[in-house]
Amino acid sequence: MTSEPEQPTNNSSVLHRASRWIAAIEDSVLVVLVAVMIGLASTQIFMRNVLDSGIAWGEPLLRLLVLWVGLVGAIVATREDNQITIDVLSRYLPTRAKTVTRLITDLFTGAVCAILAWHGGRFVMMDWQDATETFASVPAWLCEAIIPIGFGAIALRYALSFLSHLKMLMINRS
Repeated sequence: MTSEPEQPTNNSSVLHRASRWIAAIEDSVLVVLVAVMIGLASTQIFMRNVLDSGIAWGEPLLRLLVLWVGLVGAIVATREDNQITIDVLSRYLPTRAKTVTRLITDLFTGAVCAILAWHGGRFVMMDWQDATETFASVPAWLCEAIIPIGFGAIALRYALSFLSHLKMLMINRS
């Protein structure tokens, strides 16, 4: 007797849709940031070489955009499980040992990112309380907000990956 394939529960379809929306937002933010960065850099080069001028706040904004692109890119890379890893040993491990190694790695990386998010949040809060400004009178905390947000998102992804691998380990154990 064949059984029908299990239909996804309403909760899992809602989570799947939310996950797709979050991924689309992350991808869109990354594309916009890179486009602005390329456009601003090109404009600066043109203005300096042809018009002998430039945008006064262009260079600081480009440096800030590099930070934002780096952290949003890291969020996307973590989502795709495409971050930089050193996996020389794991290639030769049996499946169960690979899963255990991945559990340890996910837990450690998630903890480090959570600590970075926490202290990044404290840093942003200090600049907010001090009303520090960056270029063009933009509040510094606004520019730095990507630090706790980015590392928090990465920590959350690693926590979810840890739970997923733990579930896989438990299922394979049975």
